[in-house]
Amino acid sequence: MAGVLVGGIVFGGLSDRFGRRSLLTWCYLQMGAMGTCSSFAPTFTIYCLFRFLTGMAFSGIVLNSVSLSLEWMPTRTRALVGTFMGYCYTLGQFLLAGVSYAVPAWRWLQLTVSLPFFCFFLYSWWLTESARWLVMVGKSQWALKELRKVARINGKKEEGDKLDIDALRSYMQKEMTSSRSHHTVVDLVRTPVVRRISCCLCFVWFSTSFAYYGLAMDLQNFDFNIYVIQLVFGAVDIPAKLVSILTITFVGRRFTQSFALILAGLAILANILVPRDLRTLRTALAVFGKGCLAASFNCVFLYTGELYPTVIRQTGMGLANTMARLGSITAPLVKMAGEVFPALPFIIYGVAPVVSGLVAVFLPETRDTALPETVEEVEGRTRPLKDEAQHLQVPLQPPQPGNTMADHSGGPQNPPKPPRLQQ
Repeated sequence: MAGVLVGGIVFGGLSDRFGRRSLLTWCYLQMGAMGTCSSFAPTFTIYCLFRFLTGMAFSGIVLNSVSLSLEWMPTRTRALVGTFMGYCYTLGQFLLAGVSYAVPAWRWLQLTVSLPFFCFFLYSWWLTESARWLVMVGKSQWALKELRKVARINGKKEEGDKLDIDALRSYMQKEMTSSRSHHTVVDLVRTPVVRRISCCLCFVWFSTSFAYYGLAMDLQNFDFNIYVIQLVFGAVDIPAKLVSILTITFVGRRFTQSFALILAGLAILANILVPRDLRTLRTALAVFGKGCLAASFNCVFLYTGELYPTVIRQTGMGLANTMARLGSITAPLVKMAGEVFPALPFIIYGVAPVVSGLVAVFLPETRDTALPETVEEVEGRTRPLKDEAQHLQVPLQPPQPGNTMADHSGGPQNPPKPPRLQQ
């Protein structure tokens, strides 16, 4: 967990400077290499070192996967794609239960789950770098190349060939001007709205991870087969994330985030009142709480990426990831408080998400809004933008009479702007 914390700080800032895909490729290689080395570690100290470096790589993979997908997806599909990625995590939990049962020796188990990352490293070279990020750092020619590649993959090669650097620059003029200024972690708290977002997200990420790992560490105390419990804890993600995507899409991110955290906290607190001999009810409440926390994780990954502008998005994700790791590191320390008063850890595990759910109410809603590109845009945003391609979209062909899509940019209408190519 300490490695994941450091990885969030290191790779969050580096990806804003060197790109999402480049850091993702490196982290795949580091994950495979360090995981493999862990399986051959001769001493516990060396094993811990390799696990620390593995945790760093894991953090980089999560952060850059989320940002890369967010920055390529149109608004209407972002929640769907985010949930699909969450289900991949659920699938991993299922596979872990099965693989660990089939491969009980820990060294072979560690090697088995590490080797696939070398395959991920090889295919990651095929991924496209974020065109948004490329434009923001002044690499418009590279961005144009990636846009044409995406157009070709989407079966729109002719439209992609019509793109030119002048059109791209004209659509991103405001963002390119802003990108000339240097951004640091200070920008996360420098302005009022972004500062409020950062403070609220710190609460949300810390509490979600804190309560999640607090429940996970209690698996062996439910008097069930641990492999079965692992499967059950994974299975609850399926309905939880399905419900979360519906509320995220049709109700809003803020409601989903707040409601999921409050429900999770109440479920954990309710378990304190249930006698230990009612193990089925205790397990059901714990599984329900874990499902709510899974829904919270599913929402907060998407929500964080939508709240921060492109110029500091990865830095903000790094801060969020750091708070999550602080939560996961703190969870076992709070667990030790049970030696003084058995119910105390679960009181803390339950109160934390309830408080964070109330804090999440102060976050701005991002449903049906385009991704912000600059800090100034976040500060000045007052209304949702329905056009999912509001910012990084490029002209394809002259507009037809009566075509209102050309009017969404808010720019001069004479000559009219042509419709835009969704990323």
